[in-house]
Amino acid sequence: MQNTKQIPEPNRCESAIYKYKKTSFSEIYEVLQSLREDEFFCDINLETDDGGSIFGHKVVLASASPYFQAMFTNFSEKNQEVVVIRELNSSVLQLLIDFIYSGKIIVTESNVQVLLPAANLLQLQEVKNACCDFLQAQICLTNCIGIFALADLHSCTKLLSSSELYIHQYFSDVVEGDEFLSLSSEQMVKLIASEELTVSSEEKIFESVIRWVKYDLDSRKQILPKLMEHVRLPLTSKDYILKNVVDEPLLINCAKCKDYVFDALHFHLLKSKKLITIPHNIRTKPRQRGGTHKVILAVGGVGINNEILYSTEWYDPKINQWQPGPKMITPSRSGGLAVVNDNFAMYLGGTSFNSIYQSAYGLDLSSDSPRWRPTYDMLVKRRSFGVCVINNFIYVVGGFDGKIILKSAEVFDCRTQKWQMLSNMSTRRFGVGIGVLNNLLYAVGGCNSDHTFNSVECYNPSLDKWTPIADMRERREGVGVGVLDDVLYAVGGNDGEDVHRSVEAYIPSTGVWSTIPDMHLCRSDAGVAVLDGLLYVVSGYDGACRLDSVESYNPNTNKWTMITASMNVARNEAGVVAIDMPRYFKTFKAVRTEKKLKPKF
Repeated sequence: MQNTKQIPEPNRCESAIYKYKKTSFSEIYEVLQSLREDEFFCDINLETDDGGSIFGHKVVLASASPYFQAMFTNFSEKNQEVVVIRELNSSVLQLLIDFIYSGKIIVTESNVQVLLPAANLLQLQEVKNACCDFLQAQICLTNCIGIFALADLHSCTKLLSSSELYIHQYFSDVVEGDEFLSLSSEQMVKLIASEELTVSSEEKIFESVIRWVKYDLDSRKQILPKLMEHVRLPLTSKDYILKNVVDEPLLINCAKCKDYVFDALHFHLLKSKKLITIPHNIRTKPRQRGGTHKVILAVGGVGINNEILYSTEWYDPKINQWQPGPKMITPSRSGGLAVVNDNFAMYLGGTSFNSIYQSAYGLDLSSDSPRWRPTYDMLVKRRSFGVCVINNFIYVVGGFDGKIILKSAEVFDCRTQKWQMLSNMSTRRFGVGIGVLNNLLYAVGGCNSDHTFNSVECYNPSLDKWTPIADMRERREGVGVGVLDDVLYAVGGNDGEDVHRSVEAYIPSTGVWSTIPDMHLCRSDAGVAVLDGLLYVVSGYDGACRLDSVESYNPNTNKWTMITASMNVARNEAGVVAIDMPRYFKTFKAVRTEKKLKPKF
């Protein structure tokens, strides 16, 4: 049979273009590294003052470093085969040349102080950033001033800011160390004048000034009046001034300093007479730290050796560090952590030593010496349940009571200090995640004794009613839930067999779950907190071990970033929330007490 189907004329087709882009350049750099090691095609020999000799290719060095690009294009070295690099020694230059050819470098405590200035000189920004990230993760009381000076010297803006913030926050401890005594006069004046100092009393600032001046009295005594100008002596007690300030020899021999002492005593005299027209100036005004910033608090959980934890820790993104927090009264895992008004935390339920709790413990973060105390127990024992806060009401949903998986929910009214039961969910849920969006509560995933769910139901507090919404794409138990910019995120979890690294996002106006990029690591039973426009996922279990790592998601870039600071303790099934940074957080200590604590809301 003849084929009558017409074939289109080819002469009207548009010209086709096929674009191909190589996905990896690692093979090329491996060849270039090999050629360099064998000294093939090398057209430059970099010599150092300590006798080192490093061969390379001008075009490769110039492509990676603006320093070398300028050297080999605009200066006399472009026609030379041997160039002496006087500012660097051979070992650090070798590390940086190896990085240019391999893209790999190891930053250590022993090399970072020479690597940072060398990377800054050669304008290798990636290495400079790596050094700054390393140093930022190492900031502590004994090195913060040294890191601050290094960052200032080499224009490391972010590291400079974080180290300065650390010094401000831990001023009382920093001034006890030897590094403090090495501050320059300009740095000392700037520090003492700062509004940002976190200090229990102005007396500590006065004592630090006297200690710093006496360390090098001959060269520093002339700066004492400038320092005393910024010490707010009127804010110290009259008794302290009479016992510790009036007779200080350094002040007796300084006329300007004596004036500041008399002003302080005069201020107390006027204050004692309760005069309305008490003079006010900078020295009579309490220091006001900048706006309160938030930190992440992680409580309890299961440790790396299956031990149930009563330790807590907190993360400050401004200094990129985890610090120990107040120990719980009782070790616990799989409980719920809620925060009210950003400064009162409640840890609810959980399990330990084959017991499941209905207890509640409160932590008043606004007090000068916060500690965990027993507060008002829930109506039902629960572990692996969901918890959230809506308008000063704490909601707990689902979980396991030791006998059955629960569909029940209850609420705590922070004003009346009472719990009451709510209507049941349609489904029993263990390992359920909870999120709040537009004053509605979303119960996400979980499992019963037979199945892991991808189902989600929504609770309306004004109607006391549960309503199913669209199913997730994946089944998730032990799922983390967070809300950021009116989007509900379901993070990680497991489907009963495999642990997920996947994440889904739900926008109520569309009624659809959509996927976003995967996390770097698989995580089940991780904590989720929202801070400064980022979604943080804290610790968890990856299917083989418990994690001490943290990563954050930026919805503006649609990317996940690993946080360089690791937790002090690897843990999963911990409670995690964002809270206001307490002024005295670093001094928390566990105190065992049976006294009931009435939350301050």
